[in-house]
Amino acid sequence: MIAFILPLLAAASLSLSAQEEPATLSLTIDQAVDYALDNNRNVASARYDVLASEKGVWEAIAAGLPAVGGSASITDNLEVMTRIINFGGTPTAFKFGTQYDASIGVSASTLIYNASWLVGIQTAKLAATMAGQGLTLTTIETKENVINVYHLILTLKETLSIIDQNLENLNEILTSTRAMFSVGMAEATDVDQMQSNVTMLVNSRSSMLRSLEVNYNMLRFMLGVSIDTEINLTDTLDDILEKINVETLVAEEFKIEENINYKLIESQLMMSELSLKGAKATALPSLAGTYYYNNNGMGDEIAHMQYFPSSAIALQLQVPIFASGLRNAQIKRAKINFEKAQNEKSMISEQLLLQERQLRYNLLNANEQFKSQKSNIEIARRVVESFENKYSQGVASSLDLTQANNNYLTAQNNYISSLINLLQTKVAIDKLMNKL
Repeated sequence: MIAFILPLLAAASLSLSAQEEPATLSLTIDQAVDYALDNNRNVASARYDVLASEKGVWEAIAAGLPAVGGSASITDNLEVMTRIINFGGTPTAFKFGTQYDASIGVSASTLIYNASWLVGIQTAKLAATMAGQGLTLTTIETKENVINVYHLILTLKETLSIIDQNLENLNEILTSTRAMFSVGMAEATDVDQMQSNVTMLVNSRSSMLRSLEVNYNMLRFMLGVSIDTEINLTDTLDDILEKINVETLVAEEFKIEENINYKLIESQLMMSELSLKGAKATALPSLAGTYYYNNNGMGDEIAHMQYFPSSAIALQLQVPIFASGLRNAQIKRAKINFEKAQNEKSMISEQLLLQERQLRYNLLNANEQFKSQKSNIEIARRVVESFENKYSQGVASSLDLTQANNNYLTAQNNYISSLINLLQTKVAIDKLMNKL
């Protein structure tokens, strides 16, 4: 029966897995980001870190709270200890003990005051806060990576579209050149030149297709889907570019205290301060309390044992007196680390402010370059069309047409590069401003 049921369960499990992960995903850029945040492995690991740190807080608190334990034992004295005692000059053997001993007890202990414990609780709470900030940082970085790859795939597809258009145009010119060569109106070198141009574009197209697949696989990994999942990006470059308002981005105020890297360095400074407090706390006394109750039984028969209770309550005071300079060295080292953390906070603050200013400049430059290259590509296109007409009329040589076409391809590459630069700079400034 079990052998029959197990295959059914396995089949049902595979069926559910297939339902959970669609074979095709159609995603806008916002949907891609949301999907990644729900399924990305790095984000999931960061969430586990948050859950673990939350349990760590209670672990630190519970270490100083009352703890109760119980114990029970029974002993069979196979040979009861015998001693010889002199009574009136006559040595007499006496057995000390009984055949069976038993004990049942309960004990309780608690910290009453311990400075290191109190600092440890604060440290655990701060560690939980830092885990939450780590999750925020992982979330932001995942958003950044998904958006950049989404943009890159769209630009690669745009590049492929441009190459296909050029390839179609060059194939027509190659066909025309061969026809002209067949009637003696063109030379063999003209045909060779056109064929070389076509081959170069075919190779570029193949390379671009491979790059496109690599980036699709990267996006699949970020989304947490299988390598066989087909992804359809529904946003277009025009949709994305319409949402970019450079003037608004440049004029926006930078609030450094909202930046996640600034928050993390602040938390690290607080952690260094707590380490210093913890080092100082080791020089303070600690007080603990204990209580125990035992019921001890004795007898030669288990069923007829006699029990006698005992109990006690105690306070334990520990006062550090001398440690050969160990505690002093620990305090000094913690103080140095705290001052180092202060210096790092100042350094990170300055870096963030410098980065903010640089990104504003970069965004303005990227926007100007994009507009300029967009204009250049139209000029280069008109030049190519002019040389194509001249070449068909026999006024321009194949070398002239090749040079004009190369200039057009260069203008297209420059346009794509400026587009990528604009998109990446926009994402970078959004990340800095905590707007992702």
